[in-house]
Amino acid sequence: MIHVVHHPDYVTGTPGRTTYRWGKNGAIRDLLRARTDVVWHEPDAMPDAWLEATHDPDYVAEVLSASVPREKERRIGFPVTHGVARRSRVVPGGTWLAARLALRHGFAANTAGGSHHALATTGAGYCVLNDLAIAATRLLEEGTVERLLIVDVDVHQGDGTAALTAADPRIATYSIHAEKNFPARKARSTLDVPLRDHVGDDEYVETLAATLVPLLDRHRPDLILYQGGVDPFADDRLGRLALTEGGLARRDRLVGSLARARGIPLASTVGGGYGDDVMALAARHVRVIATLAETFGKAEVAPTQYPFTLAGESPPG
Repeated sequence: MIHVVHHPDYVTGTPGRTTYRWGKNGAIRDLLRARTDVVWHEPDAMPDAWLEATHDPDYVAEVLSASVPREKERRIGFPVTHGVARRSRVVPGGTWLAARLALRHGFAANTAGGSHHALATTGAGYCVLNDLAIAATRLLEEGTVERLLIVDVDVHQGDGTAALTAADPRIATYSIHAEKNFPARKARSTLDVPLRDHVGDDEYVETLAATLVPLLDRHRPDLILYQGGVDPFADDRLGRLALTEGGLARRDRLVGSLARARGIPLASTVGGGYGDDVMALAARHVRVIATLAETFGKAEVAPTQYPFTLAGESPPG
């Protein structure tokens, strides 16, 4: 069974003029609904204090009250409406819940998240609050894990995640991305792997293996948070790499197999994927989840190791 986290507020109407495809999360949900091997979980909204442990409290207040200044909205790429504010509170809760489910079951997925460009005082690049950094910080503060690795395979560098977690040695960040793509000013991850334009399947997978394995073995994380963006795909509207559908699957199988071989649970988030065909984008995201689930198979982490309470199962909204 695949443990999947979803909340009805992940799916909201287009908040205004934007090139972001807001139907993607609903399409991901609908494709997963057609499967018979999905166990659904609904997250709670994160308390203000958990968000403020990562983001500046004034910025959190701006988001939750839907009063983000226009200059910050321009940097984000869309208006922060009350619907976007509700979504921004539950998505980090979804990534946190997916992480705790992964610790129980080996693998779990959030149907949203991967907002790796959001910084302490502003969002950016279609990202409002950084669910990866928020969830990582919370998992460490509550003592659920002692060390954590964020693996970011989105075509864009995870600059916000790197900046927000840089001061905590318990969190390592890995970003493999197109060197000439957004953001223009990169942050410093624990390990950055910038790639030239048009890198294809073989070079990508070989580079991923050669660079990720040493970091895994050096940091020895208790958990991996996976930003599984599909925008390295050759036809992605905002990508500069040249992976095929098969190359994306090889990428995900590699990361999943490296984690499973070391007994490291993995929780995935959606990340980037851009184009006009929303169902094709959603299908790529669902294949990330399916590939990781197949790679982990029936491997289970003994629940007695993690005696915390999890949210009850619920149908998708």
